[in-house]
Amino acid sequence: MGEPCAVCGRDVPIAGGIANFWTFDHTETGGMTLELADGSEFFLCFSCMEALPDHPTAADVEALAEERHG
Repeated sequence: MGEPCAVCGRDVPIAGGIANFWTFDHTETGGMTLELADGSEFFLCFSCMEALPDHPTAADVEALAEERHG
């Protein structure tokens, strides 16, 4: 189970939930949802998150997406 990164588009695994409840499958989460100060939310992989500046804005996320998609 996963969700696409809002910047790079890569399918990012999300650990936990009912799908893994009865198994011993150890899946690590590869990203998280960021809620920015302006109220916008983006699900990003950890790699894309690290590329953002401190205190990012929606414009920073969109600029990074544009940069990575060329």
